[in-house]
Amino acid sequence: MFTHRRIERHQLHCFLQVFNRLTDKPIGFLGNVSAGGLMLISQLPLMVDVDFELRLKIPGPDGELQTIDLTATCLWSREDINPQHYDSGFNVIQAGEEYGQLITALLNYFSFDPLQASA
Repeated sequence: MFTHRRIERHQLHCFLQVFNRLTDKPIGFLGNVSAGGLMLISQLPLMVDVDFELRLKIPGPDGELQTIDLTATCLWSREDINPQHYDSGFNVIQAGEEYGQLITALLNYFSFDPLQASA
């Protein structure tokens, strides 16, 4: 049973919508992300020990949407602190290099560099 996270995750202050890649229907929002996993916030609990085909739609530099497809296994799903919402943890088992680029971009965007702040 999965009990401890081994990879540091970064909280997202701005939620990104996550879609079912096969149906293109929204299933939730990205709660946090790491190279090996993610947390999804949804209005319904998700099935555990099931592989999901997910799609992220990210605004590109010219306003066009970029899609990032990945396959991830749901490890757990539980009620969120907010009523009528659920948090689900996923292990990413297949993703293109775009997923790594997204993590790098989010890390750069949300990171605080104390050296730059003192300048």
